[in-house]
Amino acid sequence: MQNKSKKELFEKLPVPKALMKMAVPTVISQLINLVYNMVDAFFIGRTGNSYMVAATSLTLTLVMMNTALSNLFGVGGGSLVARLMGASNETECRKVSAFSIYGSLGTALAYSLLTGAFLSPLLVFLGASDATLEYARQYTLIVIVIGSAFSMLSMTLAHMLRNTGHSVKASAGLSAGGILNMALDPLFMFVLLPGGSEVIGAALATLISNVVSFVYLAVTYARAIKSAPLSFKLSDAAGIAKTSVKNLFSVGVPSAILTGLFDLANICANMIAAAHSDLVLAGLGIVMKVERVPNAVNIGICQGAMPIIAYNYSAGNSERTKKTINTARLWGLAVSLVSILLFELLSEPVIKVFMDTAAEDTALLTVGFATMFLRLRCLASPAQFINYHASFCMQAMGNGRSTMIHAFVREIIFYIPFMFVFDRFFGETGLACALPVGELCGAIFATWLLLRTMRRGQGKPRRSE
Repeated sequence: MQNKSKKELFEKLPVPKALMKMAVPTVISQLINLVYNMVDAFFIGRTGNSYMVAATSLTLTLVMMNTALSNLFGVGGGSLVARLMGASNETECRKVSAFSIYGSLGTALAYSLLTGAFLSPLLVFLGASDATLEYARQYTLIVIVIGSAFSMLSMTLAHMLRNTGHSVKASAGLSAGGILNMALDPLFMFVLLPGGSEVIGAALATLISNVVSFVYLAVTYARAIKSAPLSFKLSDAAGIAKTSVKNLFSVGVPSAILTGLFDLANICANMIAAAHSDLVLAGLGIVMKVERVPNAVNIGICQGAMPIIAYNYSAGNSERTKKTINTARLWGLAVSLVSILLFELLSEPVIKVFMDTAAEDTALLTVGFATMFLRLRCLASPAQFINYHASFCMQAMGNGRSTMIHAFVREIIFYIPFMFVFDRFFGETGLACALPVGELCGAIFATWLLLRTMRRGQGKPRRSE
């Protein structure tokens, strides 16, 4: 009965209703996890210590790289599982899911070891100064070196569950960790640990929350095996077909590169900001968290649409594929336009939520930089959504090559060069303006790539992978 219900959702349910069922839990999960990441910034900001804020801004780069690596098997394997379900090949689905889990575990362990081995020079390269290095070390050691495997496996398990129709369960697992983090942050930062240890407290809260999410999702995944084509068996992972490995990496590698290049762009932005001052870096770091609110909603919409698009594209249902793509696009653009209006009207009050201006003299300067960054960078939101939307759609249709080309052109050809050029001539204001200009150029290119992908797949049944 559960399999029949999932088939009904992918094939028959009106597209807005199907997208609502898949996207709403994902959006909620994205927002809750975003909130718990922002809670770290909020409580650290209560100290008024701009150097702590700057340090945790630097570590966001390493957290994003963790996400990029999880996409290698999470997005790549999840997308392939949905396409194999559309092609009615459940045996290979199980092999792909098991391969993705063990591949994610191995990648997480390698990332933890390499980060730990080169921790201090890595943080200095990312822009850490003498005033921020120790805080950045504390957070990275706990969250990445010790905790990377838990967070990466949690995201991979959630992708597998979501792409087999268990969107609510996947979102519940990620959300549970986020809610727990919100409760643990003030406990560890201001009650259990002494003053000056707020960064360690935030990191410990995040680690424990990621462990809880992993345990919940692992148990849920094991139970879902009874009704979904999923597996934990090492023998299934070893038995995966070579063509499946190729198809997984054809989407997973571009997805990882996409997030990795986005992370590289943030590294460049942080380095440019740090060259101005630690206060500019702190202001940019606050804005990078705030502007993720509309991005989280829009990524949730794209992730919710992805399994429906992948399933119907593989099944040869081009009409339902197009309708899902168009509906998701309309929803995301509406979210983006509303976010611009709110950020333009409320930028300074929003920033002050994350920075106590009464605690330190430098906090007022940090708020000023952050307000300017937010008012200019929020203009990029519609173009950012178009970039996300096109990328997720192409991944769903198995077009990893175009996804990778888009990621390269968007970040390397447009955004990163604009950052350096605009900053050279216009300073901090130019650095802020580089984002909307770069994203707009990337969105135009992404739209052309997506239309080309859809034309090539139109009317071509894809009953096998």
